[in-house]
Amino acid sequence: MRIISGTYRGKTITPPAGFNSRPTTDFAKESLFNILANRYDFSCIHALDLFAGTGSIGIELASRGCPHIEAVEMKAGHAAFIKKTAAELDFRQLHVVRLNVFDFLEICTAEYDLIFADPPFSMVGVETLPQRITGLNILKSGGCFVLEHAAHYDFAAVPYFTERRRYGNVHFSFFVKP
Repeated sequence: MRIISGTYRGKTITPPAGFNSRPTTDFAKESLFNILANRYDFSCIHALDLFAGTGSIGIELASRGCPHIEAVEMKAGHAAFIKKTAAELDFRQLHVVRLNVFDFLEICTAEYDLIFADPPFSMVGVETLPQRITGLNILKSGGCFVLEHAAHYDFAAVPYFTERRRYGNVHFSFFVKP
């Protein structure tokens, strides 16, 4: 995976062999961040990366100057890799929470300007994430929730849905809280 922009633009980060995850492709991530950069000043937002996996999204946000990022990842090896990478890059603003995302959402009281979720495509409950996120009051007014998902999902009827973008096999649905 590659950091697209910011302080560490162009830096490649390689997860260890046997790392079981499906990171967002560099092409899709670059396209996503082009959209987000036109909407947000990364230097003054609070962000949440759910199902963080390799930490690619949180690391990209940190490289772009985001002052507060929480990355939620259940798998111990993945959480350790994100922490190690953040420490190597001196990203003190990137905090890793090792917890099941659904358990985290039950106890979360913070509010975020940007929430990104990249759950396993075959995971049970993916279709409930938009309603859960937008119904918990953890997304600030004007905030955006971005869900990366498989092609067969259609969230157009879900409250706050604004658009869907496709980049190869990667699909992003955007939900913006008024």
